[in-house]
Amino acid sequence: MQMAELPAAAFDGGASHAQASTELVRLRGISMRFAGVVALDGVDFDLRPGEVHAVCGENGAGKSTLMKILGGQLTPAGGDIVVKGQHVHFASTRDAERAGVAMIHQELNLAPHLSVAENIYLAREPHRWGWVDTRRLRELARKQLERLKVDIDPDAEVRRLSVAQRQMVEIAKALSLAAQVLIMDEPTSSLTESETEQLFKVIRELKAEGVGIVYISHRLDELAKFADRVTVLRDGRHVSTTPLADTTLDTIVERMVGRPLKDKFPPATRARTDRVLLRASGLMREDAFRDVSFEVRAGEILGFAGLMGAGRTEVARAIFGADPLDAGDVELDGQAVRIASPRDAIRHGLAYLSEDRKAHGLAIGMGIAENISMANMPAVSSALGFIDFARELGVAREYIDLLNVRTPSPRQRARQLSGGNQQKVVIAKWLFRNSRILFFDEPTRGIDVGAKFAIYQLLDQLAAKGIGVVVISSELPEILGITDSVVVFHQGRVTGVLETAHTNQEEIMQLASGFGAQRH
Repeated sequence: MQMAELPAAAFDGGASHAQASTELVRLRGISMRFAGVVALDGVDFDLRPGEVHAVCGENGAGKSTLMKILGGQLTPAGGDIVVKGQHVHFASTRDAERAGVAMIHQELNLAPHLSVAENIYLAREPHRWGWVDTRRLRELARKQLERLKVDIDPDAEVRRLSVAQRQMVEIAKALSLAAQVLIMDEPTSSLTESETEQLFKVIRELKAEGVGIVYISHRLDELAKFADRVTVLRDGRHVSTTPLADTTLDTIVERMVGRPLKDKFPPATRARTDRVLLRASGLMREDAFRDVSFEVRAGEILGFAGLMGAGRTEVARAIFGADPLDAGDVELDGQAVRIASPRDAIRHGLAYLSEDRKAHGLAIGMGIAENISMANMPAVSSALGFIDFARELGVAREYIDLLNVRTPSPRQRARQLSGGNQQKVVIAKWLFRNSRILFFDEPTRGIDVGAKFAIYQLLDQLAAKGIGVVVISSELPEILGITDSVVVFHQGRVTGVLETAHTNQEEIMQLASGFGAQRH
């Protein structure tokens, strides 16, 4: 992964604030353990007014744990927390918010049954005559959403929003707190390019106002747009803190993984064949997509690209039987099939990895071993139908080793894993099922650069075995780096099917925006 030195000009804006001598936050010697495993080992960190301080590291490095301590979600086993010159001991997120610290979580922390406005101002609703002033509540929420330039109805129920829309609601909620310290944990992981750029604009405005921002992201190229310093954590320990203008992305990656990482994408070992595993013709679902046709061949990685709401995820869910189809045909190995439910899809050898792993991919209250085996229970059961727990644990250990899942035990609950390790467990579940066609919806969302490379290798290996792989991704470099061809969607229609080797980001974006002639 050859990257040039980051230009000093990338750090204009908010510099005078960043030079201020008064620190907003100072963490010293922060330690934390989970189930006997060291999550943080004497970590130091500080944040200045008007500064964006990036925190980088692989999954399990301790980034989110450190920020959850600063945000009041966790109590450290040791160390000191100083906010605006005062030693503090946060017992809850409300304590942190009262001290001016707010956090945008990687794993969305919203109440799905409440409206957008109610989520943004939860427990802070405006009142009039002892009752919630719903009109004022909507007005306040609408202002926060307008600041982000997103078209979301303040009265809409959160559970009916897409993951990207929910992410924007989470951001609006944090901004509404008018915090002096704002922690952003993977805020762009599910946003489109235009939404991401608008968020960056807001970040620059906050910097100019003197707000200190902690920014955690696996998309390292984002850092050059606004970050001032970068701290690298590895295995729960502080590795370095450096002005971003004095380092390179290559150096940051090497410090994260503890070794040089020369390439972002692995070389392909697969060979696409003429055998069509899946053929979709004229698929339609009311108000979601129309006249969608494509083919998935054995040994191929096919990409789905498009802007938010283009219909990519909706098509995958319909093929998998999670949502109904109003019209269209699906063939598997040349045979017409009717898939009315995910059970039907699984029986036919289809698998779907949702972009929302917590809601649709994992049983977060269950252990890793149970999550891996749940889609293929007969394989870990006796002839009498009883679960063979020794076999289940053995299978879990195989996939933990294969995917390098960071955990002290196969029995650890899924909710205790980092976001990237949760994603690996979902992948393990479907690999154990031996599915022959895999739909991966944002497979590397919230996953670090080293783990991404391993997953890209795994996808290539699956395709090399003759498995059909479909990757839905909002990251165009990812689409171009790992797929053989790409289906481009715009407003529920296919606007082009392109050979990846003969296209580029500009052409894909043109088609995704509804411009350009349809190509097949």
